[in-house]
Amino acid sequence: MGVRHYYLVSALPAIGELGSVPPWTTADLADHVSDSGGPGEVVAALLLGDDLLQRDALLAGEIEETNPAVLTQEQAAGEAPLPGFLAPEDGGDEVRHVADAVWVAWFHHAADVARRHGSRFLQAWVGHEVAMRNALAAARAKALGLDPVEQVLATALADTDEDFTSVLADWAAAPDPLAGQRVLDQARWSWLAEHEAWFSFGADELVVYAARLMLIDRWNRVGSADLDGHRR
Repeated sequence: MGVRHYYLVSALPAIGELGSVPPWTTADLADHVSDSGGPGEVVAALLLGDDLLQRDALLAGEIEETNPAVLTQEQAAGEAPLPGFLAPEDGGDEVRHVADAVWVAWFHHAADVARRHGSRFLQAWVGHEVAMRNALAAARAKALGLDPVEQVLATALADTDEDFTSVLADWAAAPDPLAGQRVLDQARWSWLAEHEAWFSFGADELVVYAARLMLIDRWNRVGSADLDGHRR
């Protein structure tokens, strides 16, 4: 991914800090890079994770509508099959729920796309995200007296050098779930800030932007919660 993409990068609207209003939607970004070949595929692989998050929230009754960037509206609503590559592979990770199998398949898909297109950032992001989610799942399991080993997923993809001790302590001390989510997303935001200096108008700069937009858009949805506790 050594080709420079000056137009694609320079045409991106500026993004504010976490908690600000997103300048456009993840669907807008996906459309912006859709004809760029490899960069478009890498961005789509990343944004697909947010589509799946919205899909889970809709099926759980937490939101009333979705705005997917990669999936169709029918797929995001559970009214059409997901792409075939999201089906669990034979002999793959052991999972306890169908939803977990979808997430494992997505992580492996994103890692595969990163390898095929030489995206150092997406490879690192997958390792960080899997490690964070597993650290959080293990902490929750421990608090509930469950076996942490049964709660973690896609362990082969996790970055084993990551240390979430401080983040988990702040998350556990949060006064409510919304504040706890803010702790986690702020940690993700800080990780992006530490890694964005690698790039200069390269394809991965588009992917870093996608990760930032995805976080801002997600936090904007969380912050737009209805008074009854349901997310919009």
